[in-house]
Amino acid sequence: MSTPIGRQPRRLPAWVKVLSTIALVLAVLFAGFRLSLIPGLKDLFGTETRDRSGPALLESIQDLSRYQAATGNFQVVVDLEKDTKFVPDAIRGSRTLYVGAGSVDSYVDLGKVGDGDVTVNEDRTAATLRLPHAALAEPALDPDRSYAVSKERGLFDRLGDLFSDNPNGEQAVQKLAVRHIGEAAKESGLNARAESNTTRMLQGLLHSLGFEKVRVTYGG
Repeated sequence: MSTPIGRQPRRLPAWVKVLSTIALVLAVLFAGFRLSLIPGLKDLFGTETRDRSGPALLESIQDLSRYQAATGNFQVVVDLEKDTKFVPDAIRGSRTLYVGAGSVDSYVDLGKVGDGDVTVNEDRTAATLRLPHAALAEPALDPDRSYAVSKERGLFDRLGDLFSDNPNGEQAVQKLAVRHIGEAAKESGLNARAESNTTRMLQGLLHSLGFEKVRVTYGG
């Protein structure tokens, strides 16, 4: 009488175990992310934020001779879309809608005024000043008033964010916002306002010093 031999359980291939482990890790990470969006469960994993930054170091000091005469506040909506040829957006691609708010200063550099640019009559009752044209400073983006409205990313982009040092980075849309704000400032008449304000400031200052006629021109 023979005894039946039990069937040995089949061993799973190594690649199946690897894929199963990766899927499990991704599922846990995704579940943790979704749970963090539910009110009352955002601290489920005990997330804490600590500021371990060192003290700020002074690298240099630069003396300025600019008279900041006007400031323009701007807001722009950036719609940035990145596509991959022949690949559906659901697989690879992204689209970000970003509201960028910032300011641009317009200034007159009084340090460029030479001795020949200022003339005064003999009885010191009239003065003529020739100043350089107003110029625009670099746009400054306000992080407190700038924000992403929506972000759409394909599957590969989402997986890339999990292993990226800077997930959901917004550098691209921020740079676009700064560029558009700078372009808008050039067309806004901000420099003309700065020159008008500088003229009034200098006329008021020199009138208080006894000058009756003050003429301010711009060139160069």
